[in-house]
Order: sequence, then structure tokens, then C-alpha cells
Amino acid sequence: MNDRSAVKTPAAATEAAATVPRPPNRTADARGGRTTRGAARGSGGWTPWLYLAPALLVLGGLLVYPIYQLGLISFFEYTQAQVSGGEPATFEGFGNYGRLFGDPQFWQVLLATVLFAAACVVSTLAVGCALAVLLTRVRAVPRLALMLAALGAWATPAVTGSTVWLFLFDPDFGPVNRMLGLGDHAWTYGRLSAFFLVLLEVVWCSFPFVMVTVYAGIRAVPGEVLEAAALDGASQWRIWRSVLAPMLRPILVVVTIQSVIWDFKVFTQIYVMTNGGGIAGQNLVLNVYAYQQAFASSQYGLGSAVGIVMLLILLAVTLVYLRLLRRQGEEL
Repeated sequence: MNDRSAVKTPAAATEAAATVPRPPNRTADARGGRTTRGAARGSGGWTPWLYLAPALLVLGGLLVYPIYQLGLISFFEYTQAQVSGGEPATFEGFGNYGRLFGDPQFWQVLLATVLFAAACVVSTLAVGCALAVLLTRVRAVPRLALMLAALGAWATPAVTGSTVWLFLFDPDFGPVNRMLGLGDHAWTYGRLSAFFLVLLEVVWCSFPFVMVTVYAGIRAVPGEVLEAAALDGASQWRIWRSVLAPMLRPILVVVTIQSVIWDFKVFTQIYVMTNGGGIAGQNLVLNVYAYQQAFASSQYGLGSAVGIVMLLILLAVTLVYLRLLRRQGEEL
């Protein structure tokens, strides 16, 4: 063996070191990546807002300004005399709210509204989710028929639907009493039976939204996941509770919040089916109560105060619900 071949000269060592690939400069790359992403965010940060600007302007005119006027009127004595211009509006501060919170009927109506809305939300979600699962189990023709029937109920105006349900449960000519053998039983005379009748109509016109939305979410779930759960011996209820419900939680959040908002401010069904709130106001909810105070009694300031209280309650319920979901680690 030649010893000279084993000895490397300084020049050869330098050339060999130069040919060895060096690791990339992670610090520089990371800084460059951050700079690039920051520039991308900065350049496109306002673009979504520019697209949303027309819709935000329309919502501002249709929602923000009326809410501002509602809150403003709630601080004034605003009756028919002020509306006609006979007397100037008098600033009362929180006087309308004091009279409202001091009225025992308000607290009774608030409790009835909360219980009624909760029953409507739970029933609507249960019926909508059950039918959404059913849509995934039936064939194309029954699925189409069920979808068309549900959309027909969804498209029916509230006044029309309420009138139809009143006819179905009419004590003299309604087919429901004949089928059940109840004779001339009047559903709208009793407090609980009247609320139950209105609940049925509210669920009937509200479940299609939940059904279609949840059905779309179920169709987006990979079929392999459901097949694996079925092969493991899970029942349909277990698949829904342990597989579908966690994966559909963002969708369920949306439909739950919207159902709470819609059912908490029910007006048409109660007003039409119980003739303005039932006998002696036994079926009043907050929306009908606000209408009576504002228009029947011409106390527009007091009616506006009821509207602001409803708005604050709905905001509080929505924020608390979203906060609980965030604590559970849900991304919304």
C-alpha cells in the first residue's frame, strides 16, 4: 500500500469539505417563512372584508339601526300621545325597566317562555336528527318524498300553518278529535294543552331545517367510519352517540343556536292559535307580551324594554353556549 495515497494534502481536504452538503440554515428559513407568511397575511388581510362590506352595510341598516332605535325608545316615556306629536317624549332612564322588573306577570311570562322554548328546541332537534338518520337508510324514492314533504312544511307561512293546525284540532270539525275519540275537547282552553298544540306546530315548521342540515353533515362523514362502527357491533343509537354526534358537533351547534333564537321569540303561532295569548293571558310568551304592552296598551317604551331584555337574554345564552364548547376544545 502506498503511504502517499493515504495522506491528504490541505488543498485536497479543503476540496473534500467543500463537497460535503451542509445542513440548511433553519433559523434563516424559519425567519424567511415567517416573513413570507406575514407578508401574505398582510397583503390579503383586508380582502375578505372588502367582499363582505356590501352585506355588512345591508345588515347594519336592517339590524343595527333598528336595535339602536329600540334601545333609545326604551329609555323614554313613549306612548300614543308622543307618537301623534301631542306631547314631547320624556326621558325616564331605567324607569321602564324598573316597571317591567317589578311586574309579577313579566316573571311568569319569562318562565313560561324559557320552558316553552326549551321544549321546542329539544323536540325539534330530536325529530330533525332522527329523520336525518332515516334519510340515510331509505331508498331514493322514499327519501325524495320525505324531503319534498319536509320542504313543504318549511315553506308554509306561519299564519297558514297555524290555521291548518287549528282546523286539525278543532273541537267541532277537526279530524284529530274524531280519530282519538275525544269528542268536543277544546285544545286551546287548557294552558298545557294549548302550549302542546303550539309546540307541535312549531316543531312541524322547524324540523326541516335541522333535518336537511344534519343530513348534509352525515353525508360528508366517511363511509368507512360508519362501516367500522357497524362491524364492531355498535347499535344505531351507539353509532349516533359515539361517532356521528361528535363529528357533527359544529353543525349541531349552529342548528341549536338558531333553534333557540327562533323558538324563544315565537310570536305568530302563539298569537294565532291561542287568540292573542290564551284565556286571561295564560299562554303568553315574551314576544306576545311585548306586543300587548307596545300596541294594545300604547306603551311603546315599555314594549321596547321587553325587546331589549329578550335581545340580551338571547345574546347571553349564545355566548355561554359557545364558551362551554370552547372549553371542551371544540373549534367553531
